[in-house]
Amino acid sequence: MKPWPSSRRNFLFLQGPHGPFFFRLGEALAQIGHGIHRINLNGGDQKDWPGPATNFGGKAEAWPLFFDKYVTDHDITDVVFFGDCRPLHTAAHGMARLRQLRIHVFEEGYIRPDYVTLELDGVNGNSSLSRDPQWYLDQAAGLPPVPVHPPVASSFGRRAREAMAYNTATVLAKLTFPHYRNHRPLSSWGEGIFWLRRLQRRKRERERSSAILAAIAGQPYFCFPLQLDSDHQIRTHSPFGNMSVAIRYVIESFARAAPRDHLLVIKQHPLDAGMINWRRFIADESAKNGIAERVHFVEDADIAPMVAQARGVVTVNSTTGTLALRENVPTAVLGHAVYHIPRITHQGTLDDFWRNPVAPEEAVYDAFCRVLVNRCLIHGGFLSDVGLGYLVRGAVARLTADDSGETVSLEEKLSLL
Repeated sequence: MKPWPSSRRNFLFLQGPHGPFFFRLGEALAQIGHGIHRINLNGGDQKDWPGPATNFGGKAEAWPLFFDKYVTDHDITDVVFFGDCRPLHTAAHGMARLRQLRIHVFEEGYIRPDYVTLELDGVNGNSSLSRDPQWYLDQAAGLPPVPVHPPVASSFGRRAREAMAYNTATVLAKLTFPHYRNHRPLSSWGEGIFWLRRLQRRKRERERSSAILAAIAGQPYFCFPLQLDSDHQIRTHSPFGNMSVAIRYVIESFARAAPRDHLLVIKQHPLDAGMINWRRFIADESAKNGIAERVHFVEDADIAPMVAQARGVVTVNSTTGTLALRENVPTAVLGHAVYHIPRITHQGTLDDFWRNPVAPEEAVYDAFCRVLVNRCLIHGGFLSDVGLGYLVRGAVARLTADDSGETVSLEEKLSLL
């Protein structure tokens, strides 16, 4: 094996997205000479990482010092995980900072579809990206246009199967990880039961949603895509704490200030397991505010055309907002989002937004996208083999960029093997 021109790094992987992505990424990094380490926190982690690993089965209060001893004993230089708000990840992040390690955080793509986010130090509300529109215009001046990539295949069924397999393995390994607690409010077993029920109802939900969209076709409407009630985007990076409060806030504002001939279409998140009956909750809140006939709930439909045809989109901080911005649709953000920037999103009150939705400035949004693709987005996806292939290649190149920030292509690296 030829020597790789930069120093060997030791990567420690914590929890990743459900499925094989982190394991495949670790294998690719090992192929070009880097050290790979893994700590499993539950049985799902064990299933998704079928290679050498260390298990942590202790209590949460023992985790920070366990993590610190591991990184010093194994000369870890880089820590990699998915999402930075899970309690054990938050503790690891803080300890890694004390040791001045590189911290790499993956997340679903800021721009959808076909991208995954990888940022140093933090994502979403913890991102270090600027909120100054002029900064993006200046930074983008020397950057190429956003590249045109082939679409990345994505399978809802695959996501459901991988989530079910992960949750099942977590339940079965309870003796090995007796103190593990899911970062979501419901247990892995309970969430799995709700997923089975949702999958059984999916055909009926799709038919009902299609009928609703056909009935309101041609009428002006605003779109409000829901997010997962358990998501840290809602629990940590918004003022609401849960989706129930956010829904009440939006419905009350719509009833008070929206034009009387406009509708509000609320779309369920595709990964919502159905633990809360949002249809009933939204119907009750709409009736309380005297707008039952103007609010429609859609469970299963393609969000892209819904957004493209809307008068405006309201979101807490969903990346669906970037779908709207791409289509030049006015967008109001209620929480903390990396794309909530003057001249891109609405900057006034929600009441004002219903009355005067203003489209984004295309030049500013284009600059924003070019900077994101250059700095923290990778073409690919978690839910198909083709998407994983793109993602592993791009992630290896990004993770092993040299200290000057210049990324060496994976092809150049593999040619040295």
